[in-house]
Amino acid sequence: MSTPHKTITYSLRVEFGDCDPAGIVWFPNFFRWIDAASRNFFIQCGVPPWREIEKETGIVGTPIVDTKARFMKTASYGDELQIDVHVPEWRRKSFVQRYHCRRGDTPIMECEEVRIFGGRREDGSWYAFEVPERIRRLCE
Repeated sequence: MSTPHKTITYSLRVEFGDCDPAGIVWFPNFFRWIDAASRNFFIQCGVPPWREIEKETGIVGTPIVDTKARFMKTASYGDELQIDVHVPEWRRKSFVQRYHCRRGDTPIMECEEVRIFGGRREDGSWYAFEVPERIRRLCE
């Protein structure tokens, strides 16, 4: 039997400036909204802001190491969209985050990302921390 995943919904209203001249949401905006939905997921689960986490652990945030998306319908200005977010898989140094963007009951797009808890070395290069147990527990 599968354990249900904690799902957090991020809501937004599409504005005129989010759209191309045809009135359709310009696709990079979905990725901007998904990134906001990802951070909102952690905040709603009780994870402190990244600046606080960085002071405690050195973790700067959760950079993306892989992503894939599928667009099913268009969206336009005035639409109210909901992005349902959950983490179906925790790995040792990464996690999978899934997003279902919808307008009411109408699916608009789906996205899956693999993210890490990232830190920076003194030379500016990135590395992955092991997934912090405290954060994983808050988000399950």
